[in-house]
Amino acid sequence: MNYTSRGIRHEKTKAFSHLATDYIEQNDFLKNFYSHSPSLRGLYDAIIDKQNSGVNRALLVEALTEQYNNTDTSEKVLENIQQLLLENTFTVCTAHQPNIFTGYLYFVYKILHAVKIAAELKEKYPEHNFVPVYYMGSEDNDLEELNHINLNGDRLTWQTTQTGAVGRMHTKGMAGVIEQISGQLSIFEHGPALIAALKAAYLKSATVQEATFKLVDFFFKEYGVIVLIADTPLLKKQMISVFKDDLFNHTPKNIVEATTKRLSAQYHIQVNPRDINLFYMKDNLRERIVQDGNRFRINNTEIYFTKEEIEKELENNPQRFSPNVVLRGLYQEAILPNIAFIGGGSEIAYWLELKDLFVHYTIPFPALVLRNSFLIIDEKMAELATKLQVNDELLFEDANAIFSHLVKAQSQQQLSIEKERIALADIYGQIKNVSAAIDPTLRQHVDALKTRTEKQLKNLEKKLLRAEKRKHKDQEAQILKLKTHLFPNNSLQERVENILPYYAKYGAGFIKMLYDHSPALQQQFTIISER
Repeated sequence: MNYTSRGIRHEKTKAFSHLATDYIEQNDFLKNFYSHSPSLRGLYDAIIDKQNSGVNRALLVEALTEQYNNTDTSEKVLENIQQLLLENTFTVCTAHQPNIFTGYLYFVYKILHAVKIAAELKEKYPEHNFVPVYYMGSEDNDLEELNHINLNGDRLTWQTTQTGAVGRMHTKGMAGVIEQISGQLSIFEHGPALIAALKAAYLKSATVQEATFKLVDFFFKEYGVIVLIADTPLLKKQMISVFKDDLFNHTPKNIVEATTKRLSAQYHIQVNPRDINLFYMKDNLRERIVQDGNRFRINNTEIYFTKEEIEKELENNPQRFSPNVVLRGLYQEAILPNIAFIGGGSEIAYWLELKDLFVHYTIPFPALVLRNSFLIIDEKMAELATKLQVNDELLFEDANAIFSHLVKAQSQQQLSIEKERIALADIYGQIKNVSAAIDPTLRQHVDALKTRTEKQLKNLEKKLLRAEKRKHKDQEAQILKLKTHLFPNNSLQERVENILPYYAKYGAGFIKMLYDHSPALQQQFTIISER
């Protein structure tokens, strides 16, 4: 594989929210909503903040050791786990739900970004250790979002009637999906080894979270990535006091609401807190806890608790209490010696609502880093883009806009009558003055004539362009081919495609290529072209 890469600003892609682009541009308004900038200096300040934060490292290592028991991982992962016992070791974390077979390409990009930042920090601050962590959001219950992948234009879906936290679901029925994948990918050089890894993960695991754990370890163990499944009583017991405060005092809601009120002055609010920001999770159930008078009801069930009963349940079974988006990040930062969180635009948006919550509970707020994004252009498409003279910025326009731009640039004919429109406006101005001198009421009549003429000229200009476009039909077809290939479903490639076909063709070398071209803290959109 021979690839080159270059970066462009996120806003040029037109695929990111104003909040996301404003954040990476360090907009002044947003500076009160985070603690540390996504820079080397910002991360160093985060280290200072986290040094005396009281993270229970021994408990964390105990939980991880238990999770990695009987796992054939790398020495680097095992070393990183043990390093977490040291006060000079910190984590760089990303989080994502357990999409089957990793879901989308950006799942992979997030994890590699954590690896890259950890490596750069180690080079800059060798007196510290930095460990990349994938925090599995295995308690998510949105099955429809997690139960499928897109493979070469086909949507492959895991059919199951299970409910509750997806990570806790059993993997029955995965064999059929793997057979579909095998039918498409076994013909490639690394296909058989990949299919074997998928079977080892999903057909020899009791749950989706165990399967995801194994698959992520398969892809990233050589990079030392630690996979953390936080759905364990050993870790959740550290949050009992916070969960009680949420249940009985609604403190998180009050704090976050005050923040969102300020943030909403300029941006759309990503998450609105609830009175209680916890789910009750047991067996095949994950439902919101709702206060109903003096009782606590589990939504969509007939399960009720008195205050004393739910407090006792929390103390005896903390694993049955699952934080929603408002409290999940707080839980993550309470159990990890973490200094940086890598997330997508929507994740950055809701994390910016949470800083005051962290301040209240005296948990250091991590530096927020917008995850890396890539567009991978294979050799044929790279050659086509060059042939069509489609540059990087033009590539992100819609097909019709690209076609219009190229036709105007390449045509030998005059397709714009802008100069004539300006001249005509001057003429109408003169006519209006002459008319007004005779009868001032004629001004409006002249303005109406001018408006009508301008509209007719605009329509004429569109007809000129359409007529010229008809001479370039072959070029239009090639532009559509380019856009359809690089932007499936008119979306960013990373939000549709999956890593499996790439891995089947190129093996671990594909992940190494992505790592080599991954920026650390440059905060740019990267275009990778095969040559």
